[in-house]
Amino acid sequence: MSVAYLNGQFLPLEDVRISPLDRGFLFADGIYEVAAVIDGRLVDSASHLARLERSCTEIGITLPLTLDEIEAAQKALVAHNGLGEGLVYLQITRGADVTRDFIPPAGLQPTLFMFVQDKTFLDVPAARTGVAVATMADLRWARRDIKSVGLLAQAMAKMAAKEAGAQEAWMIEDGFITEGASSTAFIVTDEGIVTRPYSQSVLAGCTGAALTALAEESGIAVIRRPFTLAEALAAKEAFMTSASTFCLSIVKIDGQPVGDGTPGPVATRLRELYIDFARRTAV
Repeated sequence: MSVAYLNGQFLPLEDVRISPLDRGFLFADGIYEVAAVIDGRLVDSASHLARLERSCTEIGITLPLTLDEIEAAQKALVAHNGLGEGLVYLQITRGADVTRDFIPPAGLQPTLFMFVQDKTFLDVPAARTGVAVATMADLRWARRDIKSVGLLAQAMAKMAAKEAGAQEAWMIEDGFITEGASSTAFIVTDEGIVTRPYSQSVLAGCTGAALTALAEESGIAVIRRPFTLAEALAAKEAFMTSASTFCLSIVKIDGQPVGDGTPGPVATRLRELYIDFARRTAV
């Protein structure tokens, strides 16, 4: 039986009770993070917690615990579940508001909820075969730098991608790829690795940030600029990064092969480097 965390308590996931008046449920008024676990330890924890704090600050939610206390609770949750490889999902909402008013009353106690999922990262078929993406219009709100629990547009994109026979959606705005529905988008050209610069248009991916740092340490140039679908289709390689996939080669875009249609050497090497980094630095 899976153990979850809710506002300071560890209890069976099936026994968790959150008010239907919680603003996360009624207004998507909340922030979330997903951290990977390898060998029973949190991967890139400091980066995820820093982004959690930033997102909460941007929408005016005060963290109910310090970052150190949140990390300690995550570690305890991993231990309670005996999780060796998988994910810790963390969500903070503004709390339950009995008035259901757009303007929250002062003094609401935030809701902090966490649970774990078993997931294999290290030995997955997709790392050997690559994945496909489908492109579509970016219908999300303007503050994509905030990791909001409001994920309807992303869920719709994922469903549309699945119907198109793809495993991820790449979203397009003003003629340029923004990012994946739940990942950061990269291509490999003669310049090096190309990915969007950070702005309010995209989420600053923790895995992507670590991976680009590893690339630069290895002598691979990283260019932060927008790129088009045509550039992606003409690229030597394409790949995506996220906490739940690490680094995966993209071998098809809208049914058309990228490069020779197999995982390329750059993405394959970066995946190896990231896994080594994850194991060395996990806490």
